[in-house]
Amino acid sequence: MPFTKMHGIGNDFIVVDCRTNPLPDPKAFAIQYCDRRFGIGADQLLLLHPSSVGDFKMLIFNTDGSEVEMCGNGIRCFAKYIWDRKISDKAVLDVETLAGIIRPERAGDMVKVDMGVPILDPVRIPVNLAGAGPVIDHPVEAGGRTFKATFVSMGNPHAVIFVDEDVTKFPVDTYGPAIEHHPLFPKRINVEFVNRVSDTDLVMRVWERGSGVTLACGTGATATGIAAMVKNLTQKRVTVHLLGGDLVIEWADNGRAYMTGPADEVFEGTIRQ
Repeated sequence: MPFTKMHGIGNDFIVVDCRTNPLPDPKAFAIQYCDRRFGIGADQLLLLHPSSVGDFKMLIFNTDGSEVEMCGNGIRCFAKYIWDRKISDKAVLDVETLAGIIRPERAGDMVKVDMGVPILDPVRIPVNLAGAGPVIDHPVEAGGRTFKATFVSMGNPHAVIFVDEDVTKFPVDTYGPAIEHHPLFPKRINVEFVNRVSDTDLVMRVWERGSGVTLACGTGATATGIAAMVKNLTQKRVTVHLLGGDLVIEWADNGRAYMTGPADEVFEGTIRQ
């Protein structure tokens, strides 16, 4: 079975074209081949399928086999995979995901993605809180500390936490899983720890639901930008600096969020089954 290894600023993926040969058990495939010691190694598995409502359908599976709604770095790699193989020559693709139709667009050497309208209503994120959003600086107790979290969904749920400590040295793997599994979050949650550098720059670390610490998270960077803007910490266009590289996040006047960043192919291979 052919596969392609790709990454978006260090967030890495196994991409498999399933348009004619769908995987019989994608959950088991993800668990086996995303393993970095006994498999190929990746943060997530991306599957290319035909779609009845868009140009293509993208299915996403974590290293633990759980299926997720959306991945910002993943959809940039997904689009590059399609363009590089001339599967489509459309400059803007309509990609069906569990989060709805997402539109990646060629932007020179980069890929710009229309991430849709951010969801700030706690019921829709979902968060076990009553009332309307946005929910800003809500206390969350985890690991013996109380954090102030702002909640955003970009098709998947995020808890964005601004901290005073140097986030590049922050113990993400200590507090991330405790917050991910907090009873406040019925579908678990992705967790971003953030430093504000200026009104145009943020530094972010991420604990991804079902995958753990990763070098980057596109939906997380978008949620972080939106949270900073909701808190009036930044302008409407910011650069989010992650361990693997940078993403530009914009919250446009039309209410939609846009993410721009690179996508790279690492190698191709064949799995002998």
